[in-house]
Amino acid sequence: MNARTLTIETTNRCKGAEANGTAREGNVAAFKNATRLQESITAAPERKVLLWLAARMPARVNSDHLTLLGFASMLLAGASYALVRWDSAGLLLATVFLALNWFGDSLDGTLARVRNCQRPRYGFYVDHIIDSMGALFLMTGLAISGCMDWRIAAGMLVAFLLLSIESYLATYTMGVFRMSFAKLGPTEIRILLALGNGALWLRPDARMPGLSWRVLDFGGLVAIAGMLIMFATAAIVHTRTLYKQETQR
Repeated sequence: MNARTLTIETTNRCKGAEANGTAREGNVAAFKNATRLQESITAAPERKVLLWLAARMPARVNSDHLTLLGFASMLLAGASYALVRWDSAGLLLATVFLALNWFGDSLDGTLARVRNCQRPRYGFYVDHIIDSMGALFLMTGLAISGCMDWRIAAGMLVAFLLLSIESYLATYTMGVFRMSFAKLGPTEIRILLALGNGALWLRPDARMPGLSWRVLDFGGLVAIAGMLIMFATAAIVHTRTLYKQETQR
């Protein structure tokens, strides 16, 4: 089977309204997709892996199934972190569910594009509503776990939501959707969390070398500082850009 045949077959798997581009044309004609910027460390190899997986996904599995898998996995990751308060096996479960979350959350959009089943407004809205809810459950689980100070977990949630809001507003006003900041994206965050889980599994009272900070507390503070800096920088840059575009004509 050559690449052309594979592309045709995967495209033809899209059925019903999703497959009928003509029927949807009137509904989305006025909508223009934002330019996606994904410049994280793992972006290039990850893109190849996702395309490989999407081309081999069974026809009965669609992007909605993967979105639900990603959402359920994030909820279960949060529950697994909460379990750590009573059983350290929750760290291993959280790592497994973070991996499943990557599979569902990263592959749903790729599968839709490979099969030519894009629903840009629906996909963007649902994906990021789910991301926000998933972050709430994940941070709640970390706060309950005892592995991270609840105030740091709450700070991470606030910083994440601020950065997300700025990104969504920039997508609407500037037509550019930035999916990574400072070479870090969702995949890198999952990897860092998994490494932290491993360190705590091997040594429950693991501390940063030369410091008294617990691993996840230190990582959480760094994440808060990084997200707030990225939020402030992006807000300033985008405000100046929009001001110049709309006042200096």
